[in-house]
Amino acid sequence: MINARIQAWGRRLAGYIVAPLAASRISPNMLTVAGLFLSLFTAAVIAAGHVSIGGGLLLFAGIFDMFDGALARLTGKSTTFGAFFDSTLDRIAEAGIGLGLLWYYNQHHNQFGATVLYLMIVGSLMISYARARAEGLNLECKVGLMARPERVIALAIGLLLGPAVTPWVLAVLALTTWGTVLQRIMHVWRQTEGSSIDRPNRPRLSLSKRNRVLLP
Repeated sequence: MINARIQAWGRRLAGYIVAPLAASRISPNMLTVAGLFLSLFTAAVIAAGHVSIGGGLLLFAGIFDMFDGALARLTGKSTTFGAFFDSTLDRIAEAGIGLGLLWYYNQHHNQFGATVLYLMIVGSLMISYARARAEGLNLECKVGLMARPERVIALAIGLLLGPAVTPWVLAVLALTTWGTVLQRIMHVWRQTEGSSIDRPNRPRLSLSKRNRVLLP
């Protein structure tokens, strides 16, 4: 996982880059949408067979992804919806890149590449779900080897190395993403120590042969 010092350095750099936009009418959400379209364009480039070029574009898209947050902090426009919107579009962007790769592997009849890609994409979504579900229970859950920045960097490097290497990078990513899911499950388990959750009593329905009886 990228440490806090590197993350802070990246945020400062992004802040310097987007500083000229602070006085414009461009909002953080506009940059979020622009980042999504950049990712979808990258997916189309990969699907067309330009894998190495797609790797370079993916790195640029990953850097661009920091700009909306930097602009929000710089202009004081950080909102709950903005954070939700950014996270949601990030998942769509990941799925888009996955679709581009899947199209490419389908065209080249690469079943191994398609399989490890599927495992990586599902694992990536489960990483995000585990954190969201934990935070819904008021638990912190940011641990793990393969958070989104690490996944983007690793995948971009795999793409830059060319089509022959990319499937093996995807295989490593599949293993490490599912390993991260397990890390988060264990992290939440340690925080809760198996404690039960108080749930409100709800009426339950019991169906008889003649009618439906509502039981308290």
